[in-house]
Amino acid sequence: MGFVRAAVFASIVAIGGAAYVYRDDVMREVGPHLGMGVPAKAAETQASPAAGAQPQGRRGRANPGGAVPVVVMPVTSQAMPVVVDAVGTVQSIASVQIKPRMDSQIMKVNVEEGALVKEGDVLFELDSRALRAQLGQIEAQIRKDQAQVVQARRDLQRTEELLAKNAGTVVQRDNAGTAVKAAEAQLEADEAAKASVLTSLTFTEIRAPVSGRIGSIANKAGAVVRTGDNSAASTLATINQIDPIYVSFAIPQVILPDLRAAMAKGPVTVSAIVDDAKKQSGVMAFIENTVDPNTGTVTAKARIGNANELLWPGQFVKVEIVLGIEPDALSVPSSAVQLGSQGPFVFVIKDGVAELRQVSVKRTQDGQAVIGKGLESGEQVVVDGQLRLVQGASVTVRPPTVNPTRPTAPPRG
Repeated sequence: MGFVRAAVFASIVAIGGAAYVYRDDVMREVGPHLGMGVPAKAAETQASPAAGAQPQGRRGRANPGGAVPVVVMPVTSQAMPVVVDAVGTVQSIASVQIKPRMDSQIMKVNVEEGALVKEGDVLFELDSRALRAQLGQIEAQIRKDQAQVVQARRDLQRTEELLAKNAGTVVQRDNAGTAVKAAEAQLEADEAAKASVLTSLTFTEIRAPVSGRIGSIANKAGAVVRTGDNSAASTLATINQIDPIYVSFAIPQVILPDLRAAMAKGPVTVSAIVDDAKKQSGVMAFIENTVDPNTGTVTAKARIGNANELLWPGQFVKVEIVLGIEPDALSVPSSAVQLGSQGPFVFVIKDGVAELRQVSVKRTQDGQAVIGKGLESGEQVVVDGQLRLVQGASVTVRPPTVNPTRPTAPPRG
């Protein structure tokens, strides 16, 4: 028994001695599993994995790769339009539904569906035979009335001559005068009836009230139309005036004072853009007299020439309102402006060193950011490579591989 205890004790001493001798190797193998023996630098890395993923420059440390290659562009001072962008809807200035004004039958349709018509063109012809027969009767009655008036005036003249010779009586003269007035009144009544029939005859020729495009024609020749019919079929056609045409859009209420001030100075140019290569220009025509309290916007309309029919009623278009020209606007490519926790900023390069500069941006248009304050004309700003920059970083300027700004937009207005 004593021999066994001695053997076990000797084994424990041997294992403990080996563990002490190879303690470093043991800790390297076992330490990560027990949370012990991790080097300080490795622990720091594991405790903050985001710090390793974040660029060194953004943590205010020197770039390990040396100077950062960037593309720069100068701050320019130039005349730039003050433009407000909106989304608009094309609307007809006049949209007229063509309906009959009398019960009749369509005898002839003189227009094709979708045709361009001019004001006064005869579109539909209704049955006018009954009215023309009635007109003939009235004209015959008028001729009879005219003869009776002539006869009554002759009788009045004779009675007056007889009365002057004491051969007639006052009663005869008065009766003759009354007959003249009655004949004249009958003539006037028949002439009024003739005018009424002539007016009704004009209803048998349905003419275009405005110039524009006609839509679908629901009723063809032979169809009977009635004025009391309120169904959709009672509308013969609809004409939309398309030249000129309205573009309706909504603008924020904060822009309303500037828009009204611009309109007070003269015509305000408005462009309706279908795509980058197609647009029509006109002028402001109308501002609604109230602001929508639900959206904080006000509706406005522009009157735009549309002889080429580029704009179509119901179409959505991009709208640009030019409120004026800013003569000395400072601008940089919009790619130069970055957004930070304290607002927009750019990197300005001076003597090969990057300087972070907070700026205020008035507006962005045509790929250019118009700067309110924070920059001066001629300064060099970074338009490519900003993501690796921090305050005071060293840079090297390289030529652009592609144009950092989009192509110049076509002239406005």
